[in-house]
Amino acid sequence: MNTSIRPGQVWLDTNGQRIQAHGGSILALGDTFYWYGENKEKSLPGSGIWHYGVRMYRSQDLYNWEDLGLVLPPVLDDPDSPLHPAQCMDRPHILFCAQTGKFVLWMKIMGKDGVQFQTIATADAIAGPYTILKRFRPLGMSCGDFDLVIEPTDGKAYYFFERVHSELICADLTADYTDVSGFYSTHFPRPNPPLVREAPAYFRRGRMHYLFSSGTTGYFPNRSEAACAWSYHGPWRLLGDPHPGDLEHTSYRSQISSVFKHPRKKNLYIALADRWLTDLPAALPDIGAAFDAGFNPEIADGSGLEALNKLTTYNTSLADYVWLPVRFDGEMAYLDWRDEWRIEDYD
Repeated sequence: MNTSIRPGQVWLDTNGQRIQAHGGSILALGDTFYWYGENKEKSLPGSGIWHYGVRMYRSQDLYNWEDLGLVLPPVLDDPDSPLHPAQCMDRPHILFCAQTGKFVLWMKIMGKDGVQFQTIATADAIAGPYTILKRFRPLGMSCGDFDLVIEPTDGKAYYFFERVHSELICADLTADYTDVSGFYSTHFPRPNPPLVREAPAYFRRGRMHYLFSSGTTGYFPNRSEAACAWSYHGPWRLLGDPHPGDLEHTSYRSQISSVFKHPRKKNLYIALADRWLTDLPAALPDIGAAFDAGFNPEIADGSGLEALNKLTTYNTSLADYVWLPVRFDGEMAYLDWRDEWRIEDYD
């Protein structure tokens, strides 16, 4: 039985199996926590399997997690289905819509042609079964990593996403949370990967809105950025790297997927991150420079990416988690490294 959180260590469920909830989030309903994400258990090197559905767990203490199984299983007999294991399904996010009484699940899918779109499913209960409603390109854009948030005062929802290899977008959702309304704003325009921001993770402390985001380097870890604003649509102000003392500039070899505010703690915000690659060497090259050499049209020769590809087997079935509490210093939000920490240490 677990009595603490140990970032970067293997985390097993109550059946003794690796937890498979990557790129995911937590919802709290009553006194129960639900953690869900990409099931990577079959994503072995050379398998051609990117995902194996969306898996969900529940817990009373955030330490010990019971496997609820696949709330949205893979579709094995239709290669064109967005849920076929070879399709690149990432970062499922669930919202509960009080107006319709539905749980609404959004998933990013990167198609075979490189164009990215969203698939939406709905259910009457958090653990499903979920039924696919539609797939589309919000605002007609190729849409990458994303986060969803509900404004607690009026129930309005917002969608933060990467306009692929370009900028971040904040878009208003429709009242049923299944589409965008058409109103949006643009933020952090960058010329190319790895500078483009992805993996936006939104949270709010009092009146201040925050975003953590990463650079664009595939499964390789890179330096995160924190930003703050007084409204969802900004303007957003960059604050710097939230990982103090991280000399590698790899966000402790992880990528943040979401930030969870503990509902029974006054000031406990937990950044959920994935350590996608667990076989990287002790000493790493400059990952950002290697990706820049691979994507910048002025210097692209492929050598940087080729060198990085030799560092790993890309066995994401063995990916671990790096969960850390957020520390605030003025407006800045920091994630200090801890080998072990406990929920009970926070008021």
